[in-house]
Order: sequence, then C-alpha cells, then structure tokens
Amino acid sequence: MKKINLAVVGATGMVGRTFLKVLEEKDLPIENFYLFASARSAGSKLTFKGKEYTVEELTETSFDRGIDIALFSAGGGTSLKYAPIAASKGCVVVDNSSAWRMDPEVPLVVPEVNPEDIKLNKGIIANPNCSTIQAVVALKPLHEYYTIKRIVYSTYQAVSGAGMGGWTDLEEGLKGNPPKKFPHPIANNCLPHIDVFTENGYTKEEIKMIQETRKILHDNNLRITATTVRVPVFNSHSESINVEFEKPFELNELVEVLKKAPGVVVQDDPANNVYPLAANATGKDEVFVGRIRRDESVESGVNLWVVADNIRKGAASNAVQIAELLIKDMQ
Repeated sequence: MKKINLAVVGATGMVGRTFLKVLEEKDLPIENFYLFASARSAGSKLTFKGKEYTVEELTETSFDRGIDIALFSAGGGTSLKYAPIAASKGCVVVDNSSAWRMDPEVPLVVPEVNPEDIKLNKGIIANPNCSTIQAVVALKPLHEYYTIKRIVYSTYQAVSGAGMGGWTDLEEGLKGNPPKKFPHPIANNCLPHIDVFTENGYTKEEIKMIQETRKILHDNNLRITATTVRVPVFNSHSESINVEFEKPFELNELVEVLKKAPGVVVQDDPANNVYPLAANATGKDEVFVGRIRRDESVESGVNLWVVADNIRKGAASNAVQIAELLIKDMQ
C-alpha cells in the first residue's frame, strides 16, 4: 500500500488533538506526518504513534514538501487563506471550518451519505457542521426509501462544540464562576443561541443545518426548520428530529431501514429505558438513533432522537473517514 504524507492544521486545538487520536486508531499508511498551528502554539510537542512531533507555525510555504492530505481545524479565516495555497501545491484539504461548506465548487461530505461527492473535489473538501453530520447519517436512508418532505430540527448541543472556551465555561460555571465564552451562564441552564443571530431571527448554526442538509442530500427543495440549543453537557450532541415523508411507511420497516444503514446504531427499547444518551455516545464514531415513533399529527411522519459524539463523528472522525477514501483512490 502506498504511503502518504499527511498534515494536521490546528493540531493543538480540541478537534486537532482528536484528529491525532482517531488517526492512531485507524492506522492510516502515513510516511511523513506534519503538525501545524498558529505562531502562539508553534514549538509545542505532541505525541503520535509513540513518536514526539514538534508543532510548526503555519506559513505560506508549509505545503512546499509534497503533502498529500491536510486535515484543517483552525478556524474559517485560516482555512480561507491557507486551503487554496495547500490545494495549489497538490494537497487535498479536508476542512472542518464553515469557510468552504456552501461553496458550489467544494463538495460537502459525510462518507456514509454522499461518498461519491469526494471525487468532485478541486483540492478542498468541506466537513459539515457537527450537528448536520449526525442528522444526515440517520436521514439519508429514510430519504431514499420514503422521500423526505419536511424536517424540524431541535438540538441539544454540548459545550465542547464551542471549543475549550465552552468547556471551561461549564466547568467554571458549576463552581459558581461567571461565563467568559457564552453570553449567559451555561451551568444549570439552556441557551437557545448557538453562533450569531441573523436578520430573520435564526442563528447561523440553524441556517447551517438547513443549508448543509439540502446540499448533502442534493435536494434544494427540502423544507427544513431548526432551533439549536446549547445545554450543560460536556460532550456529544442530542437532536430531536421530526420528519414528514411524501410516501407512507410501516414503522417496523422504517426501523429495519435504520438498523441496516451505515454508521447507525438503533437503541430503541423504551420499555427497558433503552434510548441514545450523550454520556454513552462519547468516544464513539457511530450515530445512535432511538425514540422512533410515528408522528400522529401528520399523515406520514416520524420522530427520532439522534445522538453522536460531536468532536469525533461530528468533526475529527468524519474528516479521517474522508481521508481514508482519498487514500483508497490514490492506491
């Protein structure tokens, strides 16, 4: 198997460190491995597969060394500047920021959902928003069978989705200290406010979920609305998803469709208190689906409870899965 040169940009952040963990687990065929970050973090040491690496400052010449794939998680500004530079040097960038997601020239990919879109890349592939990734893994097989007409998203998102600042706000808030990242205390609280508010009253996070779902499922006519909420949970996002279909369905058949779907684990035995939990999803790459029940207020609707680790499947693991597919194409 051909070995590749791989770089991680934003290596010292929460997602960057998880990239290293997932890459170790997946054991990709890496020959040369590079870690980049801001000038502030340059010089830090990180261990990968038992070897210590020094984090380098990201510069315009960082990719002048035959890097095949670069996993970016360093914020939108960094991605806008450096992803095109990397791509111009023959590197394929898998970008975790929102910078490129809605660019019509850039594929937005979840490997269980639209792996074929990877081949459309011109040097940059976008990793979707964490809350979108877990939703579409569950929705894609249902869309194929029953044709989705409308989606209502209500999310319960962990503080790790806001990075170390969000995590620290919850830790400190539980001790009674005021927040620094969020506009209000997150401890013992729920904030219906993720990202900034836009003119129509929706937050950017809500708009991301709507637009990204349409792009990934290749259906711009899908009717979607969303309310995204930050909750006092450290890790793993939970989502209530209400779906209305064009076609009728039998509930037991729909459950079987989900059980056979790639990346989905059905946990749905309410009589025995079995349903997806954020505490159990943490550290795993699967998307857990439960509370599967007919929405009796419409002709053909269903309610789902969908839970996944937002740092792994919602970010690092999804990007590494894309890298695995790119490596297969390189062989």
